[in-house]
Amino acid sequence: MDKEAAEAYWKENISLILKLLVVWFVVSYGCGIIFLDELNTITFAGFKLGFWFAQQGAIYVFLILIFVYAKSMERLEEKYDIHE
Repeated sequence: MDKEAAEAYWKENISLILKLLVVWFVVSYGCGIIFLDELNTITFAGFKLGFWFAQQGAIYVFLILIFVYAKSMERLEEKYDIHE
């Protein structure tokens, strides 16, 4: 891979990581702390939604983000022809 393609690859990789970190931050910090009072007016599976996000929802979102990252990296590696 030439230098220009390697820089483009890493730029897209870092961009993807930052986007996923923003989603994780909004879900874990935003839903679990900032929007807690608004979310607690809604119930989900018998629990207040803010409590659910703080205790379990953020973990589920984190796991989903791992799979999204893996699939996105697979596509990115195919795009730059560095896949196995």
